[in-house]
Amino acid sequence: MRSFTKAAVAAFVFALPTAPAFAQALPDAKIAVVDSERIFRDCTACKAATAQLQTQRTQLQSLATSLGQPLQTEAQSLQTAVTAAKGNPDAALQTRIRTFEQRQQQAQQQIGQQEQQVQRNIAYVREQIGTKLGPIITQVAQQRGATLAVDKGSSFYNAPATEITDAVLAALNAQLPSVSVTAPAQAAPTAPAAGARPAPAGR
Repeated sequence: MRSFTKAAVAAFVFALPTAPAFAQALPDAKIAVVDSERIFRDCTACKAATAQLQTQRTQLQSLATSLGQPLQTEAQSLQTAVTAAKGNPDAALQTRIRTFEQRQQQAQQQIGQQEQQVQRNIAYVREQIGTKLGPIITQVAQQRGATLAVDKGSSFYNAPATEITDAVLAALNAQLPSVSVTAPAQAAPTAPAAGARPAPAGR
């Protein structure tokens, strides 16, 4: 099967039309390999940011617990009261139910906002590192005479000599010793000016 495949490829290659004389040949590719997973795990700024982000996650879990436990207790109490009222709660019990629903909604909103902030912080950390990492990879690859840089995770095999991860990691640590773990506040949507009319549809 393998010999047949080789023969088929050879036949196809020899059947290709001859390239025009004016076509410029591509240079021999020299490939540099970067282990981005290792860099995002081991860089100085990455380690510090990971620890701080883990603290934020722990705080989020604590918030969810502190808000959720009283609500769970109240929910059980309300269920007992509704059962005792045989599904016909009086005005006082109805007020308790409405208050509980409001508290539950407020807790969900608070936890949701905090969770969104943590996710934005994670994205912001990766953005800061990625913005600095790109030019460093380009610089190190060019210094080593490479014409192409690829991620190690996208290759099946690479010889150790093609890796530039150590050099990239050292440069990143020198140029970016730390990053912020708090994403900038999102800009509030701009309200239309007083008296302004919306643009006609289709223009």
